[in-house]
Amino acid sequence: MAEEIPVTQARADFAELVNRAGYGGERIVMTRHGKPIVALVPAADLERLQELEEAERQSPDTIIRLGAATHHTLESHPAEPRRIGIAAEHRPPGKS
Repeated sequence: MAEEIPVTQARADFAELVNRAGYGGERIVMTRHGKPIVALVPAADLERLQELEEAERQSPDTIIRLGAATHHTLESHPAEPRRIGIAAEHRPPGKS
């Protein structure tokens, strides 16, 4: 759980709070009128948050939608159905 501290107190203790977050790994939430407005977190926490945001932007749904859009732009005649042919040759058992 993050410690909550009023901005006025955080201003007076800023150097100590930076050390607690940076070296102690603490998360400190600064409040104004009792409402959270900003947080002081270790740099590693920020990196994880940015990685999560990037992963959300690259979600499978997004990739599928992008792939579908690309598929249509590559087709020469999007209104025509695509034909898929399968070539096979029957070989009786024992003959290669």
